[in-house]
Amino acid sequence: MTHSAFTEVNEKVIHAGEILGLKPGVIAALTSCEREVVISIPLHRKDDIEVLTGYRVQHSSARGPRKGGIRFHQAVDLDDVRALASLMTWKTALIDVPFGGAKGGVAVDPSTLSLLEKEEVVRRWTRSLVHVLGHQRDIPAPDMGTDARTMAWLMDEFHRLEGFQPACVTGKPVELFGAPGREEATGRGVAQIAAATLEKNDVKVKGATVAIQGFGNVGRYAALVCQELGMKVVAISDVTGGIVDKKGIDIQSIFMHKTLESVQAEERVGASEVLEVNCDVLIPAALGGVINEENVGRINASFIIEGANQPLTSYADQELRVQGSIIVPDILANSGGVMGSYFEWTQNIQQFSWPIDKFRRELDSRMEKAFGNVHKVSKKYSVDLRTAAFIVSVERVSHAFEMRGSLV
Repeated sequence: MTHSAFTEVNEKVIHAGEILGLKPGVIAALTSCEREVVISIPLHRKDDIEVLTGYRVQHSSARGPRKGGIRFHQAVDLDDVRALASLMTWKTALIDVPFGGAKGGVAVDPSTLSLLEKEEVVRRWTRSLVHVLGHQRDIPAPDMGTDARTMAWLMDEFHRLEGFQPACVTGKPVELFGAPGREEATGRGVAQIAAATLEKNDVKVKGATVAIQGFGNVGRYAALVCQELGMKVVAISDVTGGIVDKKGIDIQSIFMHKTLESVQAEERVGASEVLEVNCDVLIPAALGGVINEENVGRINASFIIEGANQPLTSYADQELRVQGSIIVPDILANSGGVMGSYFEWTQNIQQFSWPIDKFRRELDSRMEKAFGNVHKVSKKYSVDLRTAAFIVSVERVSHAFEMRGSLV
């Protein structure tokens, strides 16, 4: 049977809907996407044209304009984008920001693109989709393979076509209407959720050991903030491999390294072996599906905080819970990014910039509140945190549908 990421997300939505006693038709509406756009992107390369495929899936606008990143990766396909768009609906509802869910992508290996080619791809993507984008319709943001600079190109192209609207995209450079604090927001949120999880389970934050898979934007800032909160990062990895130091890695000193290849370490391991290090907290912060049937028996962590989207397969999730691990789901753990995007969007609309301290304080308190709410619901229904998170989200989105008159 073909594994479908979208089906996996929908199974969780259906389960939450059944617990809440929603009608089958309402659940069917919540598991469908409002709009799916597939585009071709002709790109001049050398002396010929390569045609790339681009996507934008808008899952829901029940609670506000759709929000979601744009991903450049060779494995991007429509099913993946649907799943990620759906996750954004549940993520924005869970942290109670006025957005729905969307996701975009281009099936391309970004490492094969020159800077000019990358700019051309994002500008063509924007031109083809401008009619469905906009700060009150659908607001993109960076994701895997894209960054602040990509968002600056996207904004510039949008401005050429629609006029000045900096809130049309988030995750922009600070110099171009971005928000100080947005870049670190996802990783910071992951670290704050890790700390809140330890506290709720009566484990001391200071000295708790952490292993992190991924040294991109999310893993890097998660590691830094974990260290600032007093945790001990004992292992971290990127595509070049992993480093382990039981005494704790000084993240501050390696933070500016582009990769971990050049970092001196007590012990070097394979990139995926970091997942198997004995620790209190494991943060998978790279790709989806990295903890699966093959390696689930070798996972050695009491708490798993999902920094990446869907890093655990359904099978692994179930097995680890049977083993007694506490798993904080992606829609809660990595929602700091969309919280930060919300702050940037509101600042752009008001044309007023917050100091970074305010951004951090607001992010920390709202992440803590979201975690507390999910924890309370998990106790109320005697369910795991993932199911509780979906119960909170599905209830909010279904109420919005009902109040708007969409499904009455």
